[in-house]
Amino acid sequence: MIGFVHGIVEYVSEELAILDVGGIGYNIHISADTASKMPGLGEEAKLYTYTSVREDAIWLYGFLTRQDLEIFKKCITVSGIGPKGALSILSVMDADTLRYAIMAGDKKAISKAPGVGPKMAERLILELKDKVSIDDDMIGREIAQTATGNPLMAADTPEKKEAVEALVALGYGQTESVRAVNAVPGVESMDSGSILKAALKKMF
Repeated sequence: MIGFVHGIVEYVSEELAILDVGGIGYNIHISADTASKMPGLGEEAKLYTYTSVREDAIWLYGFLTRQDLEIFKKCITVSGIGPKGALSILSVMDADTLRYAIMAGDKKAISKAPGVGPKMAERLILELKDKVSIDDDMIGREIAQTATGNPLMAADTPEKKEAVEALVALGYGQTESVRAVNAVPGVESMDSGSILKAALKKMF
């Protein structure tokens, strides 16, 4: 079907973009995250698309990157999650963040998407965890820099693991806890208490 649409931005909302391609306006459904990154009106844009064909309509779903499109296509293979549900998830997190959450088993982060409860988030994690890996070229730099496939992604040292577990115990999501710990400068030479203090500063 249609691999991408390249045209002039005619209209953008949190749910829809209209691209003018040779005088024809294409309605393309987008996520809120995509909408926030779209070029301005009158500027050129390229959206990688997925075509949904139903008995009563043909809908286009568009994404600024192939990474977003590919994770969208993975999401709609999950039982109970259709195009609208997948777009809802990608409205609260981009492709890299979603992959990170799946690998970390962070259903709390995923269930923040409107209409996606904890049970559906857990199902998505269970069905996609084996389809998302650090070997996937489309995973973000934060994941690619990690040398282990451990769900915590911080278990390469006991100190980092303890800091992550402490942050989770304080009520932070596992995904954001891992990110905060991995972002601490000089983390490899610090004890768990120092890592925790430094990571907490990044939370605010």
